[in-house]
Amino acid sequence: MTMRERIAEGKLFTDDCEGLPEDRLNAKLRMAKYNQSSPADTEGRRKLLEEIFGREIKAWIEPPFYFCYGRNIELGDMTYINCNCSFIDDGKIIIGKNVMFGPGCTIATVGHPVNPGYRYLMYTDPVVIKDNCWIGSGVNICPGVTIGENCVIGAGSVVTKDIPANSVAVGNPCRVLREINEHDMACYYKDKLITQEDLEEEKRLRS
Repeated sequence: MTMRERIAEGKLFTDDCEGLPEDRLNAKLRMAKYNQSSPADTEGRRKLLEEIFGREIKAWIEPPFYFCYGRNIELGDMTYINCNCSFIDDGKIIIGKNVMFGPGCTIATVGHPVNPGYRYLMYTDPVVIKDNCWIGSGVNICPGVTIGENCVIGAGSVVTKDIPANSVAVGNPCRVLREINEHDMACYYKDKLITQEDLEEEKRLRS
């Protein structure tokens, strides 16, 4: 078994062999280019994102954005990542479609043994965020977490366990506050109703 295979299988590993340091250096060079790119150069940024992730991307990321490898991150279409997010992608990070991240979020897929004698070693556990989630600003998502479809994770939460679909979840550690309900579907903020007239006006102004 190679070290890369050990990483993929969640076994203890170190990351100083098999070309891993070179991969991280190349990723940091791509990261630096993206974070220093001009906000006016939209097309250039899209090409840089394709270099970072190694595939066509139909998502958008506001710089600065921080990661280890980039190639271990999968982004669904129409996902939006606000500034100052950090994705520690030694393991897989799989993000669905139409996911929104507030600024300053962290996703970690790597941890260390509690035993201090072995703390120089690492292990990975993938993170999965399914379609249509809203991750509030300053959220920390720990290794091995899956967040189900349509969830809202409140700002500043620390997500240590799976969150079921259609949940509003908050806190440290993050817990389900309630399910998304009829009031949520009818109102966009407190008791402010979503109306067809208002939606049509917004659409008209946008076009």
